[in-house]
Amino acid sequence: MPFPGGVVSCRPGLARERKEIEKGDQTMKNLKLATCNGRPNKRTVIQVGGVRIGEEFVVIAGPCSVESEEQTIGTAIKVKEAGANMLRGGAFKPRTSPYDFQGLGLEGLKILEKARRVTGLPVVTEVTDPRDVTWVCEYADVLQIGTRNMQNYSLLKEVGKVQTPVLLKRGMYSTLKEWLNCAEYILAGGNPNVILCERGIRTFETYNRNTLDLSIVPSIKEISHLPILVDPSHGTGRLSIIEPMSLAAMAA
Repeated sequence: MPFPGGVVSCRPGLARERKEIEKGDQTMKNLKLATCNGRPNKRTVIQVGGVRIGEEFVVIAGPCSVESEEQTIGTAIKVKEAGANMLRGGAFKPRTSPYDFQGLGLEGLKILEKARRVTGLPVVTEVTDPRDVTWVCEYADVLQIGTRNMQNYSLLKEVGKVQTPVLLKRGMYSTLKEWLNCAEYILAGGNPNVILCERGIRTFETYNRNTLDLSIVPSIKEISHLPILVDPSHGTGRLSIIEPMSLAAMAA
């Protein structure tokens, strides 16, 4: 049926689609803590040092892997000079191949601790093993759960037992519902300090490393009180498009 300014399409099966949408909404309502149902009209703000995540614009930057003291501290100083709020660096690196560099472990954490002393920047670093959570907390201001460990439920339960903030990266094949359910594990364990991070998902597109799903940002804001960050570096894998995708993430 035409009308001024556009058309209306009356599709068969529209009622069925509406039922599917309502079913999905009901599934979200079953989340007790991660959605706005758990905290109506209130956004979570997480304090990390002098940084308030969820209230102000935050930049986290640093090397993917901690490889040496010189490399990490040199990068940390540059990150600080560029205006970033926090330093990230991987002391533990889960890799696709068992023969690739897996990180420096404890030595890497000690290097990150020194970089924090030099720059004053809070440190974000990944934890990969439930047995390591307690002592990694001694070095990290924020614990990162990487994309490969998003559904590592033993790890999620363990970080739920501490109060150190957790940066929960979206799994590379995960839906919004699956992601929020993983956040629910941490929240249900007693740790209210969960930060979500969109880092790109795997699609049929191969030009970029991943497909950065920026539609997830307003979607999360619509149904969850948790703060959300975007990782345009891992999300694209291309230096040339990190800047425009960063600007797009800010707009989202």
